[in-house]
This record gives sequence, structure tokens and C-alpha cells, in this order.
Amino acid sequence: MKLTKCCVALVCTLALSSCATYRPTIDTKGVESAKYEQDLRECQAYASTMSPASEAAGGAAVVAGIAAALGAIIGADVGTSAAAGAVLGGVSGLGRGAGAQVATINNCLRGRGYSVLR
Repeated sequence: MKLTKCCVALVCTLALSSCATYRPTIDTKGVESAKYEQDLRECQAYASTMSPASEAAGGAAVVAGIAAALGAIIGADVGTSAAAGAVLGGVSGLGRGAGAQVATINNCLRGRGYSVLR
């Protein structure tokens, strides 16, 4: 159970981190550095309005329910199964939410005329 609590703490920490540190790779030819930095900050601000934590919570709830049901079917401890499912679902949901933030930043910069490479 200690491992499960540790994993839950890790998921919560990751969920609270923002996309403020994400910097895409762009083609810098002809790019004015100060203008790009301002545009990047604005795009990061747009992305920060999205909540990876809500994706994590939704994933945790769904997978916890499935894991609890499977645990009951196979005779495992339902609480432990649900906790493990919550961690797995939370991590999966967090990944989806973070991916959406990255896509938002990339699309925002593309919309402003930058060539986003990665």
C-alpha cells in the first residue's frame, strides 16, 4: 500500500506541474527572438487554461472501477485493485492532458507563423 500512496503522490505532483516549461523546437531562420519569446509565453498561457489534472482524475476513476471489478472477479483484494487501477488510470489521463497542452502550444505558434519542428 505504501507504493500505491507513493504513486498517487507522484501523479498529483505531475498534475500540478504546468506546461510553462515546454519549449518546442522551431525553425529559427528569420525569427526575431524577443517576438518569439513573447508569442511562446502567450501560447503557454492559453495552454495553461487546460487541466491535465481533470483528465487524470477521470482516467483514475474509470480504471479504478474496472480494476476493482476485475479484482472481485478473480478474488483479489478489491481495495488494492482499485488503488492500483486509480494510479494507472491517473497516469494515463495525465499523459493525455499534457499531450493536449503541448498540441495547443504547437498549434498556437503555428498559427502565428512559426515552423514548429517538434
